[in-house]
Amino acid sequence: MLAISIKHLKEKVCKTIDEISEEIIKIGEEIRRTPELGFKELKTSNIVKREVEKLGLDYENGLALTGVKAKLKETTEKPVVAVLGELDAVPCPEHPLANRETGAAHACGHNVQVAIMLAVGRSLLESGVINELSGNVVLMAVPAEEYVEIEYRLKLREEGKIEFLGGKQELIRLGVFDDIDLAMMVHAWPRMPRKKVWINFTSNGFISKYARFIGKAAHAAAAPHEGVNALNAAALAILAIHAQRETFRDEDYVRVHGIITKGGDAVNVVPSDVRMEMYVRGKTYESIEDASLKVDRALKSGALAVGGSVEIRNIPGYLPLIQNENLSEVFKSNAIMLLGKEGIVEGGHQAWSTDMGDVSHIIPSIHPLIGGFDGDAHAKNFDIKDPEMAYIISTKIVASTIIDLLANNASTAKQIVASFKPRMTKEKYLKYLRKMFK
Repeated sequence: MLAISIKHLKEKVCKTIDEISEEIIKIGEEIRRTPELGFKELKTSNIVKREVEKLGLDYENGLALTGVKAKLKETTEKPVVAVLGELDAVPCPEHPLANRETGAAHACGHNVQVAIMLAVGRSLLESGVINELSGNVVLMAVPAEEYVEIEYRLKLREEGKIEFLGGKQELIRLGVFDDIDLAMMVHAWPRMPRKKVWINFTSNGFISKYARFIGKAAHAAAAPHEGVNALNAAALAILAIHAQRETFRDEDYVRVHGIITKGGDAVNVVPSDVRMEMYVRGKTYESIEDASLKVDRALKSGALAVGGSVEIRNIPGYLPLIQNENLSEVFKSNAIMLLGKEGIVEGGHQAWSTDMGDVSHIIPSIHPLIGGFDGDAHAKNFDIKDPEMAYIISTKIVASTIIDLLANNASTAKQIVASFKPRMTKEKYLKYLRKMFK
């Protein structure tokens, strides 16, 4: 296929995206107004299924409880490119569009991802461009990227409904990625209302901890001396963690943060059961392990100081994100086409984490950030400021990237797959995660 033909295919698909632009935004805003937390995204999943059915596609659903997967062509031809969209929202009860009962809000822009994923599929189908491409394209709506409600997810695990607490982790375990050769998605770029994209950066991985401090209940006024205050143990543990911070190297991007999810049972009872959830993040496996050991030591010291005890559960979080440079270059060329070179930011490291990091260890993956958003991530002021950039231009970049990958007998995609050296096989990855449960 000649370069002029590829240019024509991109023009066709971008024209279709312009024609359906109002519907793309409408779907994204519908999802924004029905926010749901991870592994509970039933309404959002139904929206995805509704839109996929309109396209006449067969799909798998209920993947990791709420996930949906649809192929654009009925073929086993390789390579297969997956476009991902995350179904879940984040707890942010102060957000103006938060669910009043659950506190969930799309304060991270996942609603935009899902709309883009659906729009890419629709534009490739309705323009007829998908028939000019080799291989296949898969739309994958994935649950539970936000690693929250740890106690609830541990209960799901105990009931045998999930094994891992992150959505993409579960999909990898279930074999949903087994037929995928390349994976791509975009994510909102907080505090970036302008038309820009950020590509080829890395981000932290993390381990999650669930700690239960155990003391002894007593009347808080009449006989506090007979009790063992588990809340004091937790408070001392937090101070001990702070005392470790000077030992974390700047270049390791270590972050330790947590919340107390239960502080006691009644104000006039010495707290005997206090619970915490926390993350220990770092740029490398080694820095995460080093910080994790220090945090465990701090948690134990708090309990020891008051004569109580502590149960610590280490739970595998996400792996550091490693974006594929060759795939990033294809995305970059299409972003330049639509935004110019001034619209590109490249490289660097981010302290936050994503389960796309897990996928990136197994298959070539990218996770660029897209502009059009203002406010802070996971905060009440997060908002969409430029819908054209957030929804429409981003869809065009992703769809055009797929054309470059799969046109000309999918030569570009095949070269990327052939040159990719996975950090882990699926088997090694699952073994690693299971070993982290302590």
